[in-house]
Parts: sequence; C-alpha cells; structure tokens
Amino acid sequence: MEINLGAGKFLVTYARKTVEKVFENKKDDEIEEHIDEEILKKFSEKYGVFVTLETYPEHELRGCIGFPEPIFPLMEGLKNASLYAAYKDPRFEPLEKEELSQVTFEVTVLTQPELIKCKPNEYEKFIEIGRDGLIVRKGARSGLLLPQVPVEWNWNKKEFLEETCMKAGLNANDYLKQDTKVYKFQGIIFTEISPNGEIAEKKLKSCGN
Repeated sequence: MEINLGAGKFLVTYARKTVEKVFENKKDDEIEEHIDEEILKKFSEKYGVFVTLETYPEHELRGCIGFPEPIFPLMEGLKNASLYAAYKDPRFEPLEKEELSQVTFEVTVLTQPELIKCKPNEYEKFIEIGRDGLIVRKGARSGLLLPQVPVEWNWNKKEFLEETCMKAGLNANDYLKQDTKVYKFQGIIFTEISPNGEIAEKKLKSCGN
C-alpha cells in the first residue's frame, strides 16, 4: 500500500471538508472538483479506513469510526467515516460548528486484516507494537484498536490484546479462548498537527514488548 504525503494531505483535507460542508450546505462536487485525476483513480480502489477526531491542544478523543474491511472505494469509505466520526460516534455528542476550529482530523488507511493463525498463548510472537492494529472477534462481538493506540497508551503486547478484547465487550483474557479469532493489520496515518493546519504522516515508534 503506497500513499505519499501529497495524497495523505488530500485525504485529511477531504475528511475535514466533508464534515464542514454539513454546516455550509456545500455539495460533494464542490469538494471534489479539484481532485487530481491520478489521485481520484487511486482512491477508487477499496481500502479500510478510519477517521479520528481529537480535541486540541488536549489531544482527547472526540470521535473515531471507520471500516476495517475494504468494502468501499477509499473516497466513499472516507466520506462515510468522516461523517460518522463527527456525528454518529455513540460515545459522544454530535460535533458542533464551533468545535471545528478546536479539533484535529486524522485519517488511517488500513491493509486487509490478516487472521493470526497460532496457538492462543503465542499471539504475542506475531504482534509488533507500533506496526500492527488488532481486531478481536468472538461470536457476534468484535473490537478493533488502531496501530497508534498502544503506542499512545504505552501498552505492551499483552495489554494490547486485553484492551482489544475489552473493546469488543469481552473479558480481558478472552483472546486465550479457542473460539476467539485475532486479526492484525497495518495502517498509514496522516494527521493535522493543529486544527486546519499542517498535515503530516504519523510515524509510530516500533516496540517489541
């Protein structure tokens, strides 16, 4: 998966403008009219994608929703994830217009989730903090944490597995059960440094713990 900084800047800008247009009554074609043809062609491919909103400068979560599976062309998935993160995250009230200048937008483009095939007590051997995100699935329950989360919280691999289980509404050690499936994926992350400001690729620090 190759997305350069120029394309990444477009993704984050598009995410913000998609949310802003709700307040400004703009149409989609007004946002998309300046898209480079090469970028448009590439973004017609299907990818998983998440959009994260954080308060600034506190960097507290304000919304995060996306699609782990590549079920939508990237542009469509990004549009939906942007709107859901801003207005449909059940953990938060819908974003207000005055908050637009107080939050940063971050876009994570995901690789296809890969089932980790090993004994449950060996998962840690196949996970790298700073590289992998995790999905835990058991029955109808599913939880996902992006690659940046364990880095931001300074978790080790065991804690990462436990926290992903709890995100799914499971017990912390349910990843050790035979009927639990654990998937890993990677992501390319682009983020605003400040609200509507400079956009950069977020490089995560790898850690083997």
